[in-house]
Amino acid sequence: MPAQRCLWTETAIAGPALPSLAGPCEAEVAIVGAGFAGLSTALALAERGVAVVVLEAGAIGEGASGRNGGQVIAGLRHFPDELVEAYGRERGRRLYDFGAGTADAAFALIARHDLRCDATREGWINVTDTQAGLELVARRVDAWQANGVAARQLRRAELRDLTGTDAYLGGWIDPRGGGVQPLSLVRELARAAQAAGSVIHVGSRAEALTRRGRDWRIATARGHVTARRVLIATNALAGPLSPPLARSFLPVWSYQIATDPLPASAGVMSTGAVVSDSRRVLRYFRRDSAGRLIVGGKGTPTGPKGPGSFNLQKLTLARLYPQLGEIKPTYYWGGQVSLTLDRLPRLFVLEDGVLATLGCNGKGVAWNLALGSVLAEALTGAELDTLPLPPARPPSPIPFHGLKRVYAAAGSAWLRFRDTIERQSAPSP
Repeated sequence: MPAQRCLWTETAIAGPALPSLAGPCEAEVAIVGAGFAGLSTALALAERGVAVVVLEAGAIGEGASGRNGGQVIAGLRHFPDELVEAYGRERGRRLYDFGAGTADAAFALIARHDLRCDATREGWINVTDTQAGLELVARRVDAWQANGVAARQLRRAELRDLTGTDAYLGGWIDPRGGGVQPLSLVRELARAAQAAGSVIHVGSRAEALTRRGRDWRIATARGHVTARRVLIATNALAGPLSPPLARSFLPVWSYQIATDPLPASAGVMSTGAVVSDSRRVLRYFRRDSAGRLIVGGKGTPTGPKGPGSFNLQKLTLARLYPQLGEIKPTYYWGGQVSLTLDRLPRLFVLEDGVLATLGCNGKGVAWNLALGSVLAEALTGAELDTLPLPPARPPSPIPFHGLKRVYAAAGSAWLRFRDTIERQSAPSP
């Protein structure tokens, strides 16, 4: 079996035919990275009549946008008072409200452009197997209900009926959430952006960013783009354009496995909702429209090296659904995501006219699809202080970032230890 066999790659619709960059070109805005953030921004700019060029190092969807769990989840991990404390009352509340609407914005974008991505919207279920998690569930439901969201708690019996697993003590459901085929979605987003007038070049890695008078020049191996403004939307795959940006987050591998389609008699996931747990070392799962069971979670610090790299996901599958017996996954794949230390997304002002965005922290599908129109405003003259995500200038490097693999391994071990202690103190089934 190959080290990776990606379900999304084998089932996605074909993307548009796109060339690599050869020679010089000009635009009002240049975007580096053709993932959800870059393409949603390109689409929003093109719809405003702005000339935009997008550079992608590989193929559309090779990064996290085409290799994630396909879970569309609204909001941030933080409560309103935590954001107010971090950013002040006005900005903190603005950020919270924007996050609350990201799933609505994502599904509206999918519907408006008829993006064929197997989109479903039966909710997001957040589950827990600890007493502390149950207390957090109650807080989250109260917070969202206070903001007009029809969130509700799920007791153990109802949760078992919905998910087919008895591994959790309880949880809550957020009706705003849902699922997509992420590689199909990012390819369709490229199609829509191109149809709106965006120019997209694949196989065109941005190698250098330099000032040319009032403009910026981005060099590739076979050409260059000159633009008045630039957006770097590479997320975890930060290249050489800004070393400070690359040192401001931790690149972390997320792994997934998937089975062949399972019959209804298997008793797995009677709901089309997507599910993730409340552990510090996150696990998530769902069924796709064909009935395949997809299970994901943390990967190794250096990426997959073979089937053994996916043992954590296989153990999770066995723990969740022992009734499946010795079923073996058919698909194994992973991708890198970016984590910030405070688990908040970032918008950086790297230079005058150069912005960067990163740090989805597990909610990138909804967040980045919603963020496109905001970034388009920022790149066409909007006051940055009015944006829902407060800009930072410059990026703050993580101390001793060169030891990021050590950080990731040690941090993961510590978080797993805390998860284990909390589970051991949970009430018996």
